[in-house]
Amino acid sequence: MKIITYNVNGIRAAMKKGLAEWAGESGADVLCIQETKAHPEQVDLAPFEEIGFTNASWFSCQRKKGYSGVLTLSKTAPNFEQGGCLNDDKYDCEGRVVRTDFGELTILNCYFPNGGQGDERQQYKYEFLDDFFDYVAELRKERPQVLVVGDYNIAHEEIDLHDPKRNHNTTGFLPAERAWMTKWFDEGDFVDSLRLLHPEKVVYSWWSYRANARNNNKGWRIDYQSLSKPFAERIKAVEHLTGAKHSDHCPILLELI
Repeated sequence: MKIITYNVNGIRAAMKKGLAEWAGESGADVLCIQETKAHPEQVDLAPFEEIGFTNASWFSCQRKKGYSGVLTLSKTAPNFEQGGCLNDDKYDCEGRVVRTDFGELTILNCYFPNGGQGDERQQYKYEFLDDFFDYVAELRKERPQVLVVGDYNIAHEEIDLHDPKRNHNTTGFLPAERAWMTKWFDEGDFVDSLRLLHPEKVVYSWWSYRANARNNNKGWRIDYQSLSKPFAERIKAVEHLTGAKHSDHCPILLELI
């Protein structure tokens, strides 16, 4: 099973850059998209349907148009799907999590908050992290095999961004955010799929549009595919598909056996 996570920074703009055609060539069975910035009625998914992605699980932002939103496209219909899993409107109104179950595997397609708009949004991010941690812990009691993919908006270790020393006080690399990531992998009992297979690899998933950052590879690794640790033996391959340029992020391919 091949699963791709991709923050497209606007699905309509990405489709104009050939997103659907690229997805058809990717070999993915499931495509988890973040930051759709759209509602279902605004997007013609026919190009995806024509290449086999006949199932669409949307969860769009209700708070304002053109913001946030997640979408999981799959070639096989999920056994279960749910948007707004946290049962709290302060998160669910922003369209941040959609759940799909495929057999014993539960996929949570997530767009974590960005704290870059000031103290209030940073506090919102911390609250989301804590409540999301608790939600997943409860979910795993009934669904132990959980894959959490998407844009976490956090670089965990110094290897995960190009200039860590200058960014210790920058949202996305704050000590409390990094501590949450450590808790996620340790106490939460998840494995960072990339680091499991490539512990020393320097690779990024997001680059600023400024200062020619992508061409100079001055990026951050803030997109992840985290799998419940007891099922880590299912991970066959992980690859950052840096050649795909429909967005300021790149897609990440995870292959499970």
